[in-house]
Amino acid sequence: MKVLVVGGAGFLGSVVVHQLRWGGHDVTVCDNLSTGNAWGVSPGVRFVPSDLADTASLDLVMRDGYDAVVHLAGLSLAGASVREPLRYLQTNVSRSLDLLAAMHQHGVRRLVFASSAAVYGDPGPLPVPESAPLAPGTPYAYSAMAVEQAIMYQAMTVNLAAVSLRLFNVAGACGALGEWHHPETHLIPVALHVAAGVRDTVPVNGVDYGTPDGTPVRDFVHVGDAARACVLALEATADVGYRVYNIGSGTGHSVRAVLRAARAVTGYPIGITEAGRRPWDAPVLVASVERARQELDWTPNRPDLHHIIEDAWTFLHGHLGARPDVASIVIA
Repeated sequence: MKVLVVGGAGFLGSVVVHQLRWGGHDVTVCDNLSTGNAWGVSPGVRFVPSDLADTASLDLVMRDGYDAVVHLAGLSLAGASVREPLRYLQTNVSRSLDLLAAMHQHGVRRLVFASSAAVYGDPGPLPVPESAPLAPGTPYAYSAMAVEQAIMYQAMTVNLAAVSLRLFNVAGACGALGEWHHPETHLIPVALHVAAGVRDTVPVNGVDYGTPDGTPVRDFVHVGDAARACVLALEATADVGYRVYNIGSGTGHSVRAVLRAARAVTGYPIGITEAGRRPWDAPVLVASVERARQELDWTPNRPDLHHIIEDAWTFLHGHLGARPDVASIVIA
């Protein structure tokens, strides 16, 4: 297939592109590099440094003719979305609608969208299935839900074949392709930044939840497994319709358990700073991945938390000295 990967220079996107090329697909990356990295684009891949906000440029890109789009672009920081709700809604929702319109105009009938487990809010019974009610607690989560719904209605109207993947906490690395954000807010890379001496402590938001150690419990999925789910979802778009899948490990780990694992992997102390709860955080959020197993034939190959952290540490340890912009890492 000839595939356009929007957001293909990002953490997940770079691995998705690598796996698509390994599978023999003809891949073009479209990314404005606001959160992605040019060095994450695989050699030999056509790269278009364009923004979905520029509809004229988007039209030109789509004129190349594609069989499918993998949509991984957008803003994804929950806290930032609370501070800047209109920016998040405009960026994530409006630009996704423009992408859907351009796909329709140019006859592209296959789509995979990277959504988020944040759409569930605080889901109650766990592990959470795709049928659980959606209760987004932040503008970011709401934007993901809104895009999902827009895709669903478009699939019903114009014979689009589409899949939304509700990703849980994507982490780890695949060789030279890893997480490199400015600022960095995700738990595992922040913990590894402390181990590497880049920052002082890890903020722990909430230590009084009704969980075994008082800290929130989350589901972590290896980036390589999440990327493979994107590729399998793309193959599943041979049939018209709309489907949704959770992509996680199916196992929960508390924040304190993640930090213990990070200390064991790195061999360094990792200090914490206790902070208050954030109003949008659920005490526990763990995926049911049964539907993905049955319908996509997908299960995580590297579900072990230590392996996920080991891969992320190997990537970070190798890049801290190699990247000239390491001094510019912004502490969120």
